[in-house]
Amino acid sequence: MKQKKQFIGGLVYSTHPGTVQVEESEELVTLVPEKQNLKISLDSKQRAGKIVTLVTGFIGTESDLETLGKLLKTKCGCGGTVKEQQIILQGDYKTKVMQLLQTMKYKVKG
Repeated sequence: MKQKKQFIGGLVYSTHPGTVQVEESEELVTLVPEKQNLKISLDSKQRAGKIVTLVTGFIGTESDLETLGKLLKTKCGCGGTVKEQQIILQGDYKTKVMQLLQTMKYKVKG
């Protein structure tokens, strides 16, 4: 018994100009700190044994995440980066970051 394959998806190729309609994606809105649920963890995997502090779970725009990351790096006096919707701080700053975020009214789990 042969099964029919269903085509699910969009336009693969067209020679007719003007047939492609691109859906506009909704712009991500940053939630207020009281509604954010951030998770703080320590990690050393694939980092040559060096410990980093990870802050994940931020819901919002990339620029707001960058701003929060820069603030945390400044307050902790360390280096770090923002990648793949997470803030990475170089070193063990779990308790300090947790206190900083709680004073800024974020919900934090550690």
